[in-house]
Amino acid sequence: MLFKKLLPKEGNFFEMFNQHAERIVEAAHAFSNLVANYADTNLREQYNREVDHAERSADKVTQEVNRLIHSTFITPIDREQIHTLINTMDDVADLIQDSAETMALYDVRHMTEEITRLTDVSVRCCERVKEAVALLSKLSDSDTAAAALKTCEEIDKLESDADRVMRSALSKLFREEPDVRELIKLKAIYELLERITDKCEDVANVVEGIVLENS
Repeated sequence: MLFKKLLPKEGNFFEMFNQHAERIVEAAHAFSNLVANYADTNLREQYNREVDHAERSADKVTQEVNRLIHSTFITPIDREQIHTLINTMDDVADLIQDSAETMALYDVRHMTEEITRLTDVSVRCCERVKEAVALLSKLSDSDTAAAALKTCEEIDKLESDADRVMRSALSKLFREEPDVRELIKLKAIYELLERITDKCEDVANVVEGIVLENS
């Protein structure tokens, strides 16, 4: 009976990965709504709160996973993979919150087309992360493993799209923005948004490794 109690509940880690991925997508959608409604200060505050709530909820899942790693006798995948995956996912949520906070701290007055484009790519990346993570509990099925790898490839392509958008955005910014303070603000926002897609790619790389080792 004691040994049985030490065993993890079936799918517990995978369920928590899914919960965290849902919070990431919630934060991404809230941030996207913030950008789309930036001119309305009341809506801006509302969506900022939603980003914060999603990030805090994601933190709680991360803490629980990290606690469970040390108290579970047998884990469904390698402990280091669990630790790396959940903490890399948490970095995505943190960067979304950082982006929203930086806009407020820097008193950004208006959204640019480039912020909107980078936000759209970031949201799509986060949605693909959720899709990839949801497949991890079924890797014994070859079709599911292949679908997970394909989703990781899509994340890689989206990250490359974000790189191109940011390079174009910075080029335009340095050519056309006469206000140095505004240039500094926007450059910081562009770089944060691009880092969201970078971190999503890091998650995809971890997922890819798990798939290849466990399918």
